[in-house]
Amino acid sequence: MLIAHGITDKGRVRKANEDALYWSVDLGIFIVADGMGGHNAGEIASQLAVDTLQDFISRSGRDADITMPFGIDPTLSLQANRLGTAIRLANTHVFNASQTNPDYAGMGTTIAAALVRDDVMSYAGVGDSRVYSYFDGELTQLTVDDSWVTRIRADHPDITDEMVAANPLRHVLTNVIGANADTAVDVQERRLRDGELLLLCSDGVCGPLDSSAMSALLSQPADVPTLADRLLTAALDAGSRDNVTVLLVSFRA
Repeated sequence: MLIAHGITDKGRVRKANEDALYWSVDLGIFIVADGMGGHNAGEIASQLAVDTLQDFISRSGRDADITMPFGIDPTLSLQANRLGTAIRLANTHVFNASQTNPDYAGMGTTIAAALVRDDVMSYAGVGDSRVYSYFDGELTQLTVDDSWVTRIRADHPDITDEMVAANPLRHVLTNVIGANADTAVDVQERRLRDGELLLLCSDGVCGPLDSSAMSALLSQPADVPTLADRLLTAALDAGSRDNVTVLLVSFRA
């Protein structure tokens, strides 16, 4: 059984909310997107990406003969292929919109998405929106940020947090939905455990809150909506300067 609750807020600094989210327990799909671009194009990008994912997951769940326009990865399950295809379709739609409308030039969006059927979850992230797992008192980041910070830490394991914080490139993303005509999507799969929580969030949450702070909040006894609300409030109180979006999912076997 899945129980989910999502909440988004423009935050205390931004004038508009360029985050978008969608979830459906019936479809087993959970999505957070964080848009970027001028003239409110970030809002367009994130919503277009979310709508594209929702549409393809819905149609592919009903029609076993649906076309997979990017082919099938034989190393992945059908479920994982559906998610990967949906994300690549979202990339195509956002990219095409940015190329055909001058107001949308340069727009893009991050994506964090999970698709659950029974006790199997397929998940992926593009950009720096994240998917986390919380189980038995431990919070684990499942997705890997497409960011300069991730790349520099991989190349230079000895780099310090202070050095990263002082670098002007620390907020640069190395991949987003819509930046190019196609994009690489790293879809992973794992089995869910009874009592496990899934957290999908934009960087307006995981930026100001570190893993220990989020873990402490999730350890408190409360229902899913209350926990989601507490995470959002904590991110705002911690000084988040971005839009803030939380999508929390509870799995019970």
